[in-house]
Amino acid sequence: MMMAALYELLPDKAAFREKMQRLALPGVAMIYSESIKCGIAGTHISVSVGGIEEKSEDIAKAAHSHGDGEPHTHSHGDGEPHSHSHSTKRYSYKEIQTLIRKLALPDNVLKDALGVYKILAEAEAAVHGTPLDKIHLHEVGAIDAVADIVGCCLLINMLALSDITASPVHVGSGSVRCEHGILPVPAPATAEILKGVPIYGGSIDGELCTPTGAALLRYFAGSFGNMPPMVVSKIGCGMGTKDFPAANCLRAFLCEDDDSGGGTSGEVFELSCNLDDMTPEAIGAAYDILFDNGALDVYSTPIMMKKSRPAVMLSCLCEQEKRDLLTRLMLLHTSTLGVRVARYSRSVLTRGAVTVKTKYGDIRVKRAHGFGAVKSKPEYSDVVAAAKRHGIPFSEVYDEALKQR
Repeated sequence: MMMAALYELLPDKAAFREKMQRLALPGVAMIYSESIKCGIAGTHISVSVGGIEEKSEDIAKAAHSHGDGEPHTHSHGDGEPHSHSHSTKRYSYKEIQTLIRKLALPDNVLKDALGVYKILAEAEAAVHGTPLDKIHLHEVGAIDAVADIVGCCLLINMLALSDITASPVHVGSGSVRCEHGILPVPAPATAEILKGVPIYGGSIDGELCTPTGAALLRYFAGSFGNMPPMVVSKIGCGMGTKDFPAANCLRAFLCEDDDSGGGTSGEVFELSCNLDDMTPEAIGAAYDILFDNGALDVYSTPIMMKKSRPAVMLSCLCEQEKRDLLTRLMLLHTSTLGVRVARYSRSVLTRGAVTVKTKYGDIRVKRAHGFGAVKSKPEYSDVVAAAKRHGIPFSEVYDEALKQR
């Protein structure tokens, strides 16, 4: 569904089809067809191996395939066992890595595909208590799963996307049956991958997010949250196979960055603690450690604590993936016994930098735009250095750089 949604955004769909065909994945054929769910038109992409399309729900329920091509029994979701042969070969994690590296892919697409599979392998290793180098992939180790993942990575490369944000993930509800028994939704590997990501269930009985989909979202999405303000240029709809009361559709919205648009909205975490028994030097050392480990900002606020003691509230802003690390560092490098965590929605301008030529030399100018705002600011260190070289006031160099922006 993700591949189909991204495919609809392409201006040259034939180029993608040709590139996938040239990869010559063993026995793989891809069929692109129109599909309608709850009155919404979109694209369905089916991947078959040796002329047989192995649906994702079948793969999941045959999660621990014998790999010998022999018939075995599992449920197709109707409560009744069915026996047939799964001819699709299952590959180990090492075999998947070797297979992908042999494909004629651009370097960044190769890196992305291997990165997605690493997330999958690490989740499987965690769930099964197995070392990463010993893990054997099951439903995501089939050649059609390789086509799904490589296809999505290739599409994202062809679309030249600079930023990807995703909604909270609807995982579905109920349970799935596999060879080891009945497992809850989300499946263990999916739940492991989506740690730290906002997820929710609902009234739809079924698995709405597979480990493959979770890994692709985890790898590519820079943030998860409500839809930010944006100017949409194109919408892609990727359709699933099943029919639910709600449209079984994944939508992708393409937005263009320019000076009138741009900017992103997402979430940021604020970590804070109160300190009344640390020296200014020790607090300064904690500042540096937090910045060095990925804090977006670190700042302090004068406060009054118990017994009328003057104190400092130390705070840092961070993205979700840095939250746990920075919390540990704050506990380790300050005297606090606890760290508060608050989640905020935020909107930020799209940032960049250019170097402008002035009569005082080259000066870097930081630029930002979005939500109708455009801002420029000369780089402080460059302005100071030029002012010292020429023996002139800071403001003179600063104003000259702004004129050239």
